[in-house]
Amino acid sequence: MKRSMNCLAALIFSVSLLAGSTVAAYADDGSERGYTYNYDYWGDVQYSPDAYSTVDVYTAADLGLNKGFNAPAGLYVQGDDVYICDTGNNRIVQLKRENKNVFKLIRVIDEIKGDVEVRTFLNPTDICVTKDGYLYICDKGNNRILKIDDDLNFVMMFQKPDNVVFDQSAEFLPNKLEVDAAGRVYCIADNINKGMIKYDADGTFTGFYGASQVTYNFSDYMWKKFASKAQRAAMESFVPTEYDNIYMDTEGFIFACTTNVSDRGMDTGSDVPIRRLNLMGQNILIQNGNYRVMGDLYWGLGGGYKGPSLITDITALDHGIYFAIDKVRGRMFGYDKQGHMLYAFGGNGNLNGSFKLPSAIDHMGNDLLVLDSQDASLTVFTPTEYGNLIYQAITEYDAGDYTNSGKTWEKVKAQNGNYDLAYVGIGTSLMSQEKYKEAMKYFELKWDTKNYSKAFKQYRKAWVEEHIGLLFTGVILLFVLPTLIERGKKIKYQIDTAEIFKE
Repeated sequence: MKRSMNCLAALIFSVSLLAGSTVAAYADDGSERGYTYNYDYWGDVQYSPDAYSTVDVYTAADLGLNKGFNAPAGLYVQGDDVYICDTGNNRIVQLKRENKNVFKLIRVIDEIKGDVEVRTFLNPTDICVTKDGYLYICDKGNNRILKIDDDLNFVMMFQKPDNVVFDQSAEFLPNKLEVDAAGRVYCIADNINKGMIKYDADGTFTGFYGASQVTYNFSDYMWKKFASKAQRAAMESFVPTEYDNIYMDTEGFIFACTTNVSDRGMDTGSDVPIRRLNLMGQNILIQNGNYRVMGDLYWGLGGGYKGPSLITDITALDHGIYFAIDKVRGRMFGYDKQGHMLYAFGGNGNLNGSFKLPSAIDHMGNDLLVLDSQDASLTVFTPTEYGNLIYQAITEYDAGDYTNSGKTWEKVKAQNGNYDLAYVGIGTSLMSQEKYKEAMKYFELKWDTKNYSKAFKQYRKAWVEEHIGLLFTGVILLFVLPTLIERGKKIKYQIDTAEIFKE
């Protein structure tokens, strides 16, 4: 186990063992207890009903292609259209989804038209299709990014930046890209660790975007200063992290992920595998969950690898939920906009819903599409009733329908009584309806101290407002009554004294 538990958790865990309580055991591959799981407040694995089911797995033959996929690397969804970068075959495959489990082959793009010297692709690795029909393609082997129209006519290309800030001795190898509403291109290129290469719509290089902050250990830094040349070469360089993939959400923010992480960096929190970048390239990813957004908390052997999750791609749904995929263990991790893990599922293997080497993930509505580079296939997942209830509860709450959101979370809890977010969701719904005392009970059950404090503060305020008259009367009695009593005693004494003198 790579993540240490706090003392209180360890104490409770020990007591539960001594008391004979049943504690969920963690299986490295998830096969012993179930397919879908999550982590509770204490970090224990909690298996749950499946949030997604597999629609089907599609090979090239299933999609009507005469030649099988060869190391496909890029995937993009635009409306009902799906574009696959069949990298090893130097082509782009365009499909249209006609119903839940039927995809129609629209065309194979392996050559473009127009005034361009090289009309074929060489190892295309990614594609982005804009709403106005333009296709942007990372033509990696030809050291260029192509922009073509829907009729495959050449429009322009983005090439190696001719600028002093770009290492002119480095080969330009564009690997992944995104395009915003203004036509600006954000590109991840191999061996570039200054962030993403950014171009204006006219192809002008405007600098680097989203470079990660350089972090280092002071002792390592001092050791490196006095180490020999050979020792320094063997040590990690104190340079920004290279990104592996990017995705632009509906709000125009860019999700970026990197597999350049280490055991130590993940333990300390210095490595950040997933970021959400604003216009300034700053990470604004919200992480209000019990644990950081990092994939698996425990790093058992999977896919011949023992270490942290290696997040190779990411996609964001329309209601703020996003999914990241681990290329070594084939697992998908769903998070809400606050950074709470909704569930994780998937794995390595040949069964439907498992992968050999996932290379890309995208979505169509709430359905997920995953491209497997080694298996040369496309897998489609659709939410189950349980998964749809979670989406419904989140959507209702975001729309301000707090009452129905709470009712939907009750249905989720009925299917999975161990699901922490159901209790938190019910509590949040009650708090939004100003039922603070009832909300506190749900937050207390799942150790949500932050929301409990909020609910308690509002409950205390409401109680004070409701009992202000009684409190005011009590204050008066507390401070005024003793004075009145004392004055009464004094008056009585004066009267009694006066009567004595008369006698």
